[in-house]
Amino acid sequence: MDFGQYNKRWLALQVRPRYEFIAASILRSKGYEEFLPVYTVKRKWSDRTKKIVAPLFSGYVFCRMDSSINFPMVTTPGVIRIVGTRRGIGFIEDEEIETIRMAERSGREVEPWTYFQVGDRVQINEGPLTGLQGILVACRNKRRLVVSVSLIQSSMAIEVGEESLTLVRSHQIVSGSNPSLAPEASPGSVPSARLMNLPAAVVA
Repeated sequence: MDFGQYNKRWLALQVRPRYEFIAASILRSKGYEEFLPVYTVKRKWSDRTKKIVAPLFSGYVFCRMDSSINFPMVTTPGVIRIVGTRRGIGFIEDEEIETIRMAERSGREVEPWTYFQVGDRVQINEGPLTGLQGILVACRNKRRLVVSVSLIQSSMAIEVGEESLTLVRSHQIVSGSNPSLAPEASPGSVPSARLMNLPAAVVA
């Protein structure tokens, strides 16, 4: 595969569990510019509670492609593959990497969060609508939950906040064989498709 077109692009590497720090260190020693976002989390044992540093995106290390380096990324211990899409290798925009770095440098508390995509079936977990399920859609830069009555083929939309939701079923499972089933989103209402592809199909 020709990696020249990805030169200087940020790629996402899927790594074995608990190998994030090892893989990042070896990639750095090979000469690559790597980026492993981290956060501080409290872990409780039977006799004590301790703060530890953990990967923000468990199972992934970001690395900038450099065609001048003769040591392939995928031969790095712990690295499973380069994340991609059905069309080939995917890449992450520089602006997205910088956004993550800014968050880390801000001194504010950061933590992993469930990723919701337009078209996912989600459930509300707090407030007067607790237990309500529907399809997440985007409209005029707001997120709404669509609840349908199949018998009369009618729907209603309720504005929601992502912090109150959990994923019930990914729209990728529903629409994988028929893309037309996925709800149409307004331009700019969905996070970048490049970063959204992190859990998608992968290529070696």
